[in-house]
Amino acid sequence: MSQDDLDIDLDDIERRMEGAHASLRVEFASLRTGRASASMLEPVMVDAYGTPTPINQVGTVNVPEPRMVTINVWDKGLVSKVEKAIRDSGLGINPQLNGTIIMLPIPELNEERRRELTKVAGSYAENAKVAVRNVRRDGMDQIKKAKSSGMSEDDQKMWSDEVQALTDKAIAVIDKALEAKQQEIMQV
Repeated sequence: MSQDDLDIDLDDIERRMEGAHASLRVEFASLRTGRASASMLEPVMVDAYGTPTPINQVGTVNVPEPRMVTINVWDKGLVSKVEKAIRDSGLGINPQLNGTIIMLPIPELNEERRRELTKVAGSYAENAKVAVRNVRRDGMDQIKKAKSSGMSEDDQKMWSDEVQALTDKAIAVIDKALEAKQQEIMQV
């Protein structure tokens, strides 16, 4: 067995942990904070020509003012489907039609809704942490396999410490992102 077989791919582990954080950022972007944002529509899919399609691929999304998002739908036949997708999305926004332009006035969030959204953000962050811990477990399993293939105790300890350091760093980044998102949600 060569020395290369005993090396652990830390770059892959780190990349997978960063993937959990990237996924969290997308989920956070979909949470409404009381301010208009084009990214809040990213998770909404429209049934366009029999295929689930992101809204930004059926029209132009703009934020003309802090409490308004507009969508200029390119195909008149899709206007009602885009409107339905927004109503069914659970964003709590009531679309208003003006020809092929759909206006989305963003209402103020009340205190209760803000608290609910901080809990949702917390659960998104917890899911990201679970994903990071799963990657850590995979890394530790690789180390155990390498140990049974002849890795020394010192090398095993060094690799375990490296994987744990990556895990701690990834969890800290997620905690910081959660704290920032919760402050953004609670800001009136």
